[in-house]
Amino acid sequence: MAAMGVLHGQSTEPSSDQPRPDQPGPHQPRSDQPRSDDAFTEGGPSPLLGLPGAVLATGVDAGTAWHYGDPIGEQRAALTGAILLDRSHRAILAVSGPDRLAWLHTLTSQYLSTLADGDATQALVLSPQGHVEHHAGVTEIGIVTYLDTEPGAGAALLAYLDSMRFWSKVQLADASTELAQLTLIGPMSGAVAQQVFGASDPAAGHAVALQPAGFLRRTTEGLDVVVSRAGLPAAAAALIAAGAVPAGSWAADALRIPTRRPRWGVDTDERTIPNEVAWLVTAVHLEKGCYRGQETVARVHNLGRPPRRLVMLNLDGSADRLPVPGDPVTTGQGRVVGRVGTVAQHYEDGPIALALVKRGLAAGTPLLAGGVDAAIDPADVADAEESDRSTPVSAIDRRALRDIRRG
Repeated sequence: MAAMGVLHGQSTEPSSDQPRPDQPGPHQPRSDQPRSDDAFTEGGPSPLLGLPGAVLATGVDAGTAWHYGDPIGEQRAALTGAILLDRSHRAILAVSGPDRLAWLHTLTSQYLSTLADGDATQALVLSPQGHVEHHAGVTEIGIVTYLDTEPGAGAALLAYLDSMRFWSKVQLADASTELAQLTLIGPMSGAVAQQVFGASDPAAGHAVALQPAGFLRRTTEGLDVVVSRAGLPAAAAALIAAGAVPAGSWAADALRIPTRRPRWGVDTDERTIPNEVAWLVTAVHLEKGCYRGQETVARVHNLGRPPRRLVMLNLDGSADRLPVPGDPVTTGQGRVVGRVGTVAQHYEDGPIALALVKRGLAAGTPLLAGGVDAAIDPADVADAEESDRSTPVSAIDRRALRDIRRG
């Protein structure tokens, strides 16, 4: 590994020309929104808040930076270079023992029993009705399977897994105090990581171990860098010195919304099934059976008509406020047709958001997202029309579908 320095300045106060954390701008989540990360952030804020210009995020990303003084420039830097995202508040669990893969295979939506050293994927834990209860990245390194999930969600996932151990030879541990996650996004991500760690850029869906701890993992979003928590400040400083531009959650959200990649608990609710979001492709093995909730997933897949779909909304940029996650999406007549997820200002598209909306919503329907004028992106309208013209995989009991809608 290349020599690594320390972060600039250790003050966590934002610069005077930036919005204060207790006075969020129009595109930052309100501080009175429900938070799921309280337990994790009790140990203190991320050391990356010591970087110049850092402005605290609120909501699920509290404890990390919303931006570092130039959120639009941070987004643009991902187009040709590499940006560094602070995801040190994500929970990381470690599963060891000879039965770990077969055991996880039976509990999740993903085919994990044959996972090889260096493989990486995603998995879901579903309710008996097929609703998403947990989402996690899965990485097999050495003789340990690592599960990483949203801030504040690790304790509940750990408790569920522990309750399902029975006689299986597995050991569970919360590795969040030992490991921390960063993410590099942009075409220069691999080169930056190689310069710092001397490790080759893994192919998509694969990971390589780092010494003395952690790993590099390539996903469809970018390159995840998992390092020891004690070494997080030095690792971040080295990546920045190698050319990565620090970027906050504002940039991360703005770049993710156009890809329609959801975050659990932000873009999903307690009724979300995998068929409504991209996880049907990335976190579900459709030829695998015998896991909780599988019947619903298979039934809706065969029909090809999930109750809702995840879309991008283009929002009215002239409004003096923007919706926040959880706000209702309504028609002009006040009929609720969905819920708002992630909201951000995009460097080109202006204010945009993800939203779960009813599948049968007519194209071009004028909408309000949290009271702000909104329209479904034309690409999502075209996709929906093509899907509706397609032939279902097989027939389905309509009464069963109504049960799913009510569930």
